[in-house]
Amino acid sequence: MTAAQATALTRIIGGSTVSAIGLGAMPLSVEGRPDEEQAIATVHAALDAGVTLIDTADSYHWHADEVGHSEHLIARALAAYGGGADGVLVATKGGRGRPGDGSWTVDGDPRHLRRAAEASAARLGVGTIGLYQLHKPDPAVPFAESVGALRDLADAGTIRMVGLSNVDCAQIRTAREVLGPRLVSVQNRFSPAHTATRDTLDLCTELGLAFLPWSPLGGISLSAVDEPGSGAPATDTPFHALAHARGVSPQQICLAWHLAQSPAVLPIPGARRPASIRDSAAAAGLALSAEEMAGLHL
Repeated sequence: MTAAQATALTRIIGGSTVSAIGLGAMPLSVEGRPDEEQAIATVHAALDAGVTLIDTADSYHWHADEVGHSEHLIARALAAYGGGADGVLVATKGGRGRPGDGSWTVDGDPRHLRRAAEASAARLGVGTIGLYQLHKPDPAVPFAESVGALRDLADAGTIRMVGLSNVDCAQIRTAREVLGPRLVSVQNRFSPAHTATRDTLDLCTELGLAFLPWSPLGGISLSAVDEPGSGAPATDTPFHALAHARGVSPQQICLAWHLAQSPAVLPIPGARRPASIRDSAAAAGLALSAEEMAGLHL
C-alpha cells in the first residue's frame, strides 16, 4: 500500500486520526432497531473492519423512558470487544429529545447541555467525551449561549473536542469565534440527493474542520438487489450502473463519492447488520476516477 492509499483510509478530526468511514449508531437504537445481540455484533463488525469513529446521541432511543439507549449500547459493545477498542473515538450529541411518539424536540439551554453532557459521559463510562456535538440550534436560545456551554464543558474537562450539527455557515463562523480551535467538526445532512449544504462543506474545508454528512446514502437504494455479486442489472441511478460495472454495491460507490468531495469529508453511514457496515467500511479503499465522478449525478 502506498502512502497516499494509506492516507485515503483515514481522516482527521481535530488532532485525532480516525477511519475515513465511521459508523452512525442511530439505527441500532430507534424504531426498527435490531435486538441487542445483533446490535453489538454490528458494532464489533465495524471495529473488525477498521472503523474507529462511532457517532451517537443521547436522543437515539425509541421509547420516552430510555434516554441514552444508544450510548449505553455503544459502551457495552466496546467493553465486550476489549482492548482492541481503545483507539475508537466515540462522538455523541446533546440538545435534542424524543418524547416517544416519533417526534423530536430541541433544547439548547446551557443548563440542559451541561447536564446532558455529564449524563452522556456517565453512560459512556468515560471521564471525558472525545467529541461532543450540539445536535441542533435552538431557536429559543441565542446560538452563542448554547455554544458557550460547550466551551465551558471543554474548559471543565467534560468534553475534549466540540462539534456542531444542523448548522449554517453563519453559525459555524459564530461558533468558531466562541470556541476557537476546540471546534473541530460539523455534521450536516449531505448526499448525492441532498447537496443544499455544500456551502457548509466548503467552509469546513476552508477552516480545516471535519465534515460528517448524516444520511450520506440519500438517494441510493438499500434494497437486496444492490448486493454486490447478485448479478442484478444496474438500475435507478448512475451509482447503480457504476456499481454494477465495478462489482461493488451502490452504497460503496456513494461513500467513495463522498470521500472524493474533500479531505474534510468523513461519512457516517448507519447500519443494523454486520454485513452493512462491513460493506460500507470497504468504501474507504475504493478510488473513483475523474471520469467516474463526472458521471455520478442524479
